[in-house]
Amino acid sequence: MNAMFATKISMLQHVCVVPLARATRHRSFTVSASASTTVTPSRNLTVSSPTSTARAPHVDPRVLLGMSEHDLQQLAVEFGQQSYRGKQLHHLIYKRKAKEIQDFSHSGWKIGRSPIYHTVTAADGTVKLLLKLEDNRLIETVGIPVEDEKGSMRLTACVSSQVGCPLRCSFCATGKGGYSRNLQRHEIIEQVLAIEDIFKHRVTNVVFMGMGEPMLNLKSVLDAHQCLNKDVQIGQRMITISTVGVPNTIKKLASHKLQSTLAVSLHAPNQKLREMIVPSAKSYPLDAIMKDCRDYFAETSRRVSFEYALLAGVNDSVEQARELAELLHEWGRGYHVNLIPFNPIEGSEYRRPNKKTVSAFAGALESRKITVSILQTRGLDASAACGQLRNNFQKSPLIIESDREESQSDVAVAY
Repeated sequence: MNAMFATKISMLQHVCVVPLARATRHRSFTVSASASTTVTPSRNLTVSSPTSTARAPHVDPRVLLGMSEHDLQQLAVEFGQQSYRGKQLHHLIYKRKAKEIQDFSHSGWKIGRSPIYHTVTAADGTVKLLLKLEDNRLIETVGIPVEDEKGSMRLTACVSSQVGCPLRCSFCATGKGGYSRNLQRHEIIEQVLAIEDIFKHRVTNVVFMGMGEPMLNLKSVLDAHQCLNKDVQIGQRMITISTVGVPNTIKKLASHKLQSTLAVSLHAPNQKLREMIVPSAKSYPLDAIMKDCRDYFAETSRRVSFEYALLAGVNDSVEQARELAELLHEWGRGYHVNLIPFNPIEGSEYRRPNKKTVSAFAGALESRKITVSILQTRGLDASAACGQLRNNFQKSPLIIESDREESQSDVAVAY
């Protein structure tokens, strides 16, 4: 950071935050952890808190990240300040990407940014980060840079929506690492800001394809989506929400009429094989999920994309490609299939198909008028498959120094 930039930050912090922070020392308030995060005057400071680690609240009531400009202006007014102070605070959080404001922190508020615990950079430029959350859980986020012929870069952030995943798809490393809890709104948003910090470049695309099942944390995902669109200013059409399928949630998502892409992880052309690959498919039959996808298109006019992980000798034959094409034609037109050659993970019985097999599968779909793309594998040398890097470091919360000291004390007493 150069001297001039540091001076601007310091001045903005003083102008915007110090009056707010002083106000918090003289005026109590109640924070409601609702979807809109409202702030109302009160005689006593009342802050709702999580009842358990496994069921974290949707919104931490004293975190600024995720608040809209309107929310922050309202917060400033409730602190007895002019509303424009909230606008300045919004600029500091989303444009300057401040990670901590000392005077504000003294009042019990925080930006909501987590430290980077570990970073791995692949030869192709893909970067995977582990962020250490407040409860010492680790989550993954991946930055994928792609430069076009004109030299401009598209930077995609692949973000997590849960700590681990409860669905345990048989080929996925995340499921093997267990499940802890849903991510809060700010814990999703901060992943995008962390990628921007690392690359010193704006994120242009966001895909909810990291750890976890977004539809099992839909409220936080939708709120994070709104913030990424309105405050971080990433276009809705540049955002993709992926799901392996959770009953009734595609209908809920359709009601919001987003312009973002819905990507459904199909992975099989029939129910029997899908149940073998995706255990949760037993509670959400293939016909039901295809009907919901058809209804989603009817309500939103947005084409559904189908993700299909190619597993050697399991679901990658030309016959299975033909069966998949028949399934898609049965339920509508205009579907797109994104083929994903399996990214090898340690301890998995699955293998990656060769290029000839992948090409033959894609050709069989294209010959039946199905639009196909083949995902270019990125970050193989950075454990970029979802969940891989996190599993290398954590399957339970990290031990912090105070825990270690307490543990040592217990041992001393025992002896």
